[in-house]
Amino acid sequence: MQSSNPVLTRKDAFTPGYREASYGDIGQLAGPGQGAPVGQAPAGRMTMNDVVAKTGTLFVILVGVAAIAWFATPPVMLYPVAIISSIVALVAAVLVTVRRSVSVPAIMFYTVAEGVLIGAWSRVMEYLYQGIVAQAVLGTFVAAAVTLACYRYLGARVSGRMQKIFLISIISYAALAGLSLIFLLFGLNLGLFEVGPGAGPLSWLFAGIGVVLAVVSLLMDFEQCERGVQMGAPARESWRAAFGLMVTMVWLYTNILRILSFFRN
Repeated sequence: MQSSNPVLTRKDAFTPGYREASYGDIGQLAGPGQGAPVGQAPAGRMTMNDVVAKTGTLFVILVGVAAIAWFATPPVMLYPVAIISSIVALVAAVLVTVRRSVSVPAIMFYTVAEGVLIGAWSRVMEYLYQGIVAQAVLGTFVAAAVTLACYRYLGARVSGRMQKIFLISIISYAALAGLSLIFLLFGLNLGLFEVGPGAGPLSWLFAGIGVVLAVVSLLMDFEQCERGVQMGAPARESWRAAFGLMVTMVWLYTNILRILSFFRN
């Protein structure tokens, strides 16, 4: 199954039929028709423990940088810092995504840029709506936990035609978001990313769709990471998987933050 997350949507170690010469044939490691048990891959292979550990590492860096940006950025510089860091993070994410080989320094660079963005933007939202950041963080982890529970215990999956529909929807959403940011730099607001109770219907619709797509993407990413382990993906691919999960979680957080602002004064 192909993930809706562009980071994991590629012909590589997460794709059936992938074979890397330096690691040998997956079938010879696990036997005909079988993959390595989840969390118990052979030496040099990706495991779920690796993915969890590296995802945790990236989030520690993200939160640490966000905290520094929160406290160290002068209030008058919050908006410029948020805009500049969003552009830098977008470029870094594209570079990480299009590379066939995993670049840990590039992933770290993106994490730092995203941390600056999250710290500056969260500080702005907290100044406008006191207590909203804590609510958004809690909502993000609750949504992620529920999604994981549905995947693990209820067998929730997205497949077939729906998978293609969600993939096209996510690409379209990302394109609109990037276009809106470019127009915003030139003083033109498309009305897609407004915050607060005065936000227009397009902002409500865009934020709601963003949450739905992020949750679905997270659900599909869980399955993709598990598939990578079963296929015996190289250990370094756990960095790519962790990066993809972090991107989705940040996307979920920002949309929940915006939705909460619609109900605040």
